[in-house]
Amino acid sequence: MILLTGGAGYIGSHCVKRLMSKGYEVVVLDNLSRGFRDAVVTPYFYEGDIGDREILEKIFNEHKIEAVMHFSAFAAVGESVEHPDMYYKNNVAQTLTLVTACKDFGINNFIFSSTCATYGDVKKVPISEDTPIAPLNPYGWSKRMVELILDDFSKAYGMHYCIFRYFNAAGADPEGQLRERHDPETHLIPLVLQVAKGKRQNIKVFGTDYPTPDGTCIRDYIHVDDLSDAHILGLEYLKREKKNGIFNLGSENGFSVREVIDVCRKVTGKEIPEVMVERRPGDAPKLVADSTKAKTILGWQPKESELEYIVETAWKSMK
Repeated sequence: MILLTGGAGYIGSHCVKRLMSKGYEVVVLDNLSRGFRDAVVTPYFYEGDIGDREILEKIFNEHKIEAVMHFSAFAAVGESVEHPDMYYKNNVAQTLTLVTACKDFGINNFIFSSTCATYGDVKKVPISEDTPIAPLNPYGWSKRMVELILDDFSKAYGMHYCIFRYFNAAGADPEGQLRERHDPETHLIPLVLQVAKGKRQNIKVFGTDYPTPDGTCIRDYIHVDDLSDAHILGLEYLKREKKNGIFNLGSENGFSVREVIDVCRKVTGKEIPEVMVERRPGDAPKLVADSTKAKTILGWQPKESELEYIVETAWKSMK
């Protein structure tokens, strides 16, 4: 049985569904501060914080947990710059309680949802796992701190970990059961589609003077179901090899903000007005993955991350 924290959230809920389709039983722990109860597709649900030792002990005593997949984190760069206290408390301090409970209960397989934001403003693209670590914001630092915690726990207590550094998670469940619905929404594709839907007047483009072909930031978009598949492969790797691993998860294709908007126009048939505004603090000009390691070691292949398909599934989920 798998304990999945944040299973009421965007990526976590999709991963729960994918795990269950592969025959795994899943327990979800989520405080519903940013998730939705109706997104939890497993019958085993606990409402609470990952930093609540009492509820963790209850879960570990009531279920035979073989591994933890940890998705519970605040994940907005701008918000982390404005409220670093929130990010260090939730993403680091509460995660330490979770990891410590795993250690105490002998749960030695831990899969962590990290981020490419740990790399910061990189000089070489595509980005491999050997790229120097230099986060630009508290969000990136909070994820990096947990990576270090896991490494220390592995050395001291024999815990095995799989760390996935996501690039830009996007898209939605093609069956329409699950979707992306952050409140407030911060991800580019759903924001652009909200304009197409008539829920926003325009899409803001933060900075048009970056050192990229069209002056806007470039990102690597990966479908949420491809991310979920990687987590299942990571779980199998930990159980089989009993080795640690850090893996980038991206499509290895970079698209600028303007290119994404154009694809959204194509898919929706809507005009989608743009408004150019100043850069946001903490945004790197270009983040594109080198996912060779995940493909080679885990046998992972992103099959659903063509940008037009990502936008199509996201658009369908909003109707």
